[in-house]
Amino acid sequence: ASMDWVGGGLRLWVLAREVHPHPPIKGMIIAGGMGAWGSYVTPGQAGASPMMIYAMRRIGIPVPKAMTTTLMSFIATVAFFAVAGRVALFLGAGRSLAAHGNLLGLNLLDLFEVSNVAFATLGVLLLLVMLAPKVISTGVHRITTALGRRSRRVAARLDGLRAGIDQAHESMTVFNSPRGWLALFWAVLLSGPSHANKLFAGYVALRAVGVQAQFFDVLLLQTFITSALYFAPTPGGSGFAEMLSMAVMIPYLSRGLTPVYILVWRFILTWFTIGAGFI
Repeated sequence: ASMDWVGGGLRLWVLAREVHPHPPIKGMIIAGGMGAWGSYVTPGQAGASPMMIYAMRRIGIPVPKAMTTTLMSFIATVAFFAVAGRVALFLGAGRSLAAHGNLLGLNLLDLFEVSNVAFATLGVLLLLVMLAPKVISTGVHRITTALGRRSRRVAARLDGLRAGIDQAHESMTVFNSPRGWLALFWAVLLSGPSHANKLFAGYVALRAVGVQAQFFDVLLLQTFITSALYFAPTPGGSGFAEMLSMAVMIPYLSRGLTPVYILVWRFILTWFTIGAGFI
């Protein structure tokens, strides 16, 4: 579970050093961990980005640069899930999953395919934002100008926002370069350890209750569960995560083992990070 902090912090550090000189790695690890904490205590993981930006601001990184770093880390996450899932399927994982499950008429492999396509589509859209930051900043400038015409008071406040937009645009432009793409590549690789607890928690919890299973099959299922939890309407996916996990992992669990499995799985997935974050 500590990889929420260490892996997430290293990924932020790799990205932040492209837009800010010498970001402190200790501070970035705290930002990564507190971002994970924020995601686990809010619906739809909405608290992750504000918490990361707040933590980076505390160590001296300007908000627009922190926002750009956070966006790039999200792009890295989406790219990681989109690519890693296809690689796992190419290596032969998931064949046995086609024989299990019947959730909305889909077997477990179908469910994974749906989530993987969704992440791939989202990844393409985010890459378009990265490749054309000028279009995005121009659109936001036009909106702020239109709002400013309605009120002088609002216009005065929007001057600072325009400066922030320009700074964010400059930061995005930095990433649209060979060095920036290399940083994004490293961030995608670091998304593996950053999400290690989410991806490995299912397999570890199965072993903890004495169940043997194919590692890569369980990895695919955990990837699907992790993808779905990004859209959970409850804080940390409470209730939603447990029901989804029981439905998806039913081929491996008996009724008696399911509560213990869920308890171990949840500790690794969220509760250790939530406890550490509150402290």
